[in-house]
Amino acid sequence: MIKVVRTNSKNKDFINLIKELDAYLKITDEDEHDFYNQYNNVDVIKHVVVIYDDKRPVGCAAIKKFNEHAMEIKRMYVSKESRGSGTAQKLIKELESWAKELGYKKCVLETGKRQKEAVKFYYKCNYKVIENYGQYKGMANSICFEKSL
Repeated sequence: MIKVVRTNSKNKDFINLIKELDAYLKITDEDEHDFYNQYNNVDVIKHVVVIYDDKRPVGCAAIKKFNEHAMEIKRMYVSKESRGSGTAQKLIKELESWAKELGYKKCVLETGKRQKEAVKFYYKCNYKVIENYGQYKGMANSICFEKSL
């Protein structure tokens, strides 16, 4: 049975899933990992979604305030054995709903160009490429997206 849980960054399953995510990103980000990792502090994140499959945590993602109109999607991850199961779609839909409930009009996000599956996924979810923002300006490996809610 699939269960979608709204929680915060203190959730132990979220913490364990992002450890898996960080191990994956350390490989794909190559020598840029330390640069990206400095922007992934989860202590300030109050809006986290964890998806469970038969009580086993299989995916997570979070949103944090980006500006007055947008929430930024952070720490999106689906465990290797659950990829292709629709977990990522459930995560992003829940984040978008939550952002909308909180009064935001858009979601923005950054991913690495080397995360080809992620880039394909965001296109499939109707996210549009935007100019790299903030700390990602000038980063050749970064690709930024937004979607109106």
